[in-house]
Amino acid sequence: MIWGDTIFVATAVSSRGNATFTPGLYGAGDASEDRTSHQWKVVALDKHTGTVKRDRVAAEGEPLDKRHIKSTYASATPATNGQIVVATFGSMGAHAFDMAGNVVWKVDYGRMDLGANDLPSFEWGPASSPIIWNNLVILQVDTHADSFLLAVNAATGETVWKTDREEIPSWGTPTVADTPAGPVLVTNASNFIRGYDPRTGKELWRIGRSSKITAPTPIFADGLWVVASGRAPERPIFVVRPDAAGDLTLPDDATSNSGIAWSKTARGPYMPTPLAYRGQLYVLANNGVVDAYDLQTGKDIYRQRLPNVGSGFSASPVAADGKIYLSSEDGDVLVIGAGPEFSHIATNTMGDLIMATPALSEGVMYIRTAGTLFAVGR
Repeated sequence: MIWGDTIFVATAVSSRGNATFTPGLYGAGDASEDRTSHQWKVVALDKHTGTVKRDRVAAEGEPLDKRHIKSTYASATPATNGQIVVATFGSMGAHAFDMAGNVVWKVDYGRMDLGANDLPSFEWGPASSPIIWNNLVILQVDTHADSFLLAVNAATGETVWKTDREEIPSWGTPTVADTPAGPVLVTNASNFIRGYDPRTGKELWRIGRSSKITAPTPIFADGLWVVASGRAPERPIFVVRPDAAGDLTLPDDATSNSGIAWSKTARGPYMPTPLAYRGQLYVLANNGVVDAYDLQTGKDIYRQRLPNVGSGFSASPVAADGKIYLSSEDGDVLVIGAGPEFSHIATNTMGDLIMATPALSEGVMYIRTAGTLFAVGR
């Protein structure tokens, strides 16, 4: 996460020297056995030089839960409003620092039990990131035991509102947008995709019949919400109008209604968040298949399998200057042209595993690999 001249990185450092994760396209959902002592940290780096400015330990000790073998104990991205930096570490809580690195507050929401809906014992750990809106830090906490949305005062950490949710574990980050119908907070989850009033936590609308595992983050672009998930058999994409209200769940034979502009089944991404860019919606599957749609109508533009798929894709696509960048787990950053025709421009190899989505700032792309942070520019 980048603010001004500073990059903020969340990390969990295992005391096991050879701690790692397992990339690749595979069906196993095993939990890692690494329960050794960890340090959960927020590191601030100079954006221009990469020099470490501050290195702060938020928590230390043995993990209270397990993690997926394809994950770490620090999967969430920090958030900032220029006054505080908030990082969430699941069962280790949410931690807020001021811009100088001093602790401001902590919110402890107990042990978070997240895993497959049908095999809870696997324990995959959390991934949902905090967001900050209008002096509220909003946290989506969906677990096997109890699920809720929590909004706390950004300056103090005190609860402003809390909304209970009848949900199973989810991993997507909530999104707030100021729409023509007012501000709306959208959450991706299995039982229902929901829209809320972010000022109060009151539910505005819901959509059922989603996947039983949801990871992509909702996006708002060109006046429409896009919410997707990729676990079979549903694998839906829902494109929702900003003035949606009530229960919008579609019957078997419908793809749209008063609140849903269009939808598709068996096309949603499992991990990467869809990208809206220059009027088109790009959806990247873990197996390297890219679908392009007209964002307003849902018309299919193309479907193309990328070269150099290798271990697959978990990071989300990003775009700039008419190009789309897709980062594979093997460390290849593929570049394709934006537009109605698929065009593979380049493949750039970083030489290390990539699970995190690159960040763009002032003409520079910041790429986080398993062991290195790169700044790539002209």
